[in-house]
Amino acid sequence: MDVMPQQDPESRRPPEPSPHDPYVMPAEGATAVPPPPPTLRTTLRRAAFGAVAAGVLLAGALVAVPDRGRDAAKEPGPVERAEAAATAGSPASLSDLTALIGDRQKWVESHPDDAPSWATLGSAYVEWGRRSADATYFGRAEEALKRSLEARPGDRGNGEAWVGMAALANARQDFLAAKRWGETVRKQRPKSWSVYPVLIDAYTGLGDRKAATEATEKFGELRKGVPALARTADLYRGQGWREDALATAREAADRATEPAEKAEALHRLGELAWERGEPEEAVAQFDAALRTDSGHHASLAGRARALVALERTDEALDAYQRAVTKLPRPAYVLELGELYASLELDGDARSQYERLDELLERAKAAGVDESVVRARYESDHGDPAVAVELLRGQWQKQHRSAAVADALGWALHRAGDSEEGLQYVQRAVDTGVRNASYVYHLGVIERELGHYGPARRHLQEALRTNPAFSPLDAPKAREALEALGEPPPGGPGDMRPAPPPAAPEPKPETQPEPKREPEREAGSGTPAPTGSASPSPSPARPSATGEAAPSSAADASTSP
Repeated sequence: MDVMPQQDPESRRPPEPSPHDPYVMPAEGATAVPPPPPTLRTTLRRAAFGAVAAGVLLAGALVAVPDRGRDAAKEPGPVERAEAAATAGSPASLSDLTALIGDRQKWVESHPDDAPSWATLGSAYVEWGRRSADATYFGRAEEALKRSLEARPGDRGNGEAWVGMAALANARQDFLAAKRWGETVRKQRPKSWSVYPVLIDAYTGLGDRKAATEATEKFGELRKGVPALARTADLYRGQGWREDALATAREAADRATEPAEKAEALHRLGELAWERGEPEEAVAQFDAALRTDSGHHASLAGRARALVALERTDEALDAYQRAVTKLPRPAYVLELGELYASLELDGDARSQYERLDELLERAKAAGVDESVVRARYESDHGDPAVAVELLRGQWQKQHRSAAVADALGWALHRAGDSEEGLQYVQRAVDTGVRNASYVYHLGVIERELGHYGPARRHLQEALRTNPAFSPLDAPKAREALEALGEPPPGGPGDMRPAPPPAAPEPKPETQPEPKREPEREAGSGTPAPTGSASPSPSPARPSATGEAAPSSAADASTSP
């Protein structure tokens, strides 16, 4: 098992380009003239020294290494392992990635027109920058990829450089540019599986669920195995199909063999457990990922998040501090600041927020768009109007994922426009993704607008999905739910339709009585009174519903 050796993090960084190396990309992307060839005398001296050194090394190898047979297969080195991982569409370990970068840097020194090597170097820079949260490597990646396209344009068979440009755009969160690069490659090479992962990321960032689904399915057709299973699990997770996501992610973890690939699969299982509100299971999966690959620093942040839910605060703080040191992603720094705020350690929280501002400025200078994280901070700890402006800009750039919709809706609510905010947060929840924060935001906005029934239901759902989804917001969700109280007995009055009005009963038809001559008393000229009075209706009887029942002819009583 190729587990990364325990060493100082700085020793695992890719070799820094020297200003004297003319074909290794410096930070500014400048170039220089290649060095002159060595003299004949120098060449002979180097050859003699090399022969002696080779003899010494060979003798040592014969003594130290037992005979495994002449036909024994050579074990691949770190460069070969990194190249094999890239060929399979899997992540490489940081140590192997470092070796690959150093190897390609040296190669392009003497082969400046090797377009594939420049493309490999540029793509490796992108991956290193993404995995280390060091955005300065994105500038080097861009220069290397441009050199590759200068040596051989994309429309002349250099699709690898175009795919690298798409990956770079995704890393900078410019999803529209990534889509354009990726679709250009797909149009020319529709059966090239390597373009579909970058297209999936671009479509997901744009909120185009249909296109992301189609790209994931096509990737699964062209590239079987763990990479396809991982992408499919992510698709199911984004659509809220929790059981399908879990089953597919488990299969990917069971089938993964290389340490970096295995760690990534275990990390995915940890994230799914966290979202289900199972922090103990999440800690177990994140620990397994770190045991498999100690360089998988994202699992440190996931582990810290789960430890907070288990109220193991000291361990959580330690894990967060190590995570933001090894992988200083702005989102992790914001989480740590909010954890300090929940513990009423306001000074520590302010320190993290100041560090967050520095990281965001550095990312902006490197061309990375961190507007969503900036807006999340401004909405809850700064100026919500700034958050609204940032996120409207994202929406105009067609960045319409569930994360952007939720952040924009919440920012609008915090800025005083809950009516419009409700529409965006509802859109985020309607995607199906099981995110307790989204549902919490929806419940709070509904409560503000007086929609108490839906607000109670959504606040309950947020806490049921993940009772500890946020150290700041989860307690607020419980307080809001308690303030709403229990629903009225019998349910809302408008849940049962009113009974239709009773149809009037038909009146009985009466036959006109024949006109009779009045009897006269003997000796009198006035008519005598009849023996009975006209019928008078009896009082109406109350019905079972408490309403007066209509009277009928059978209910009439006669006078005595």
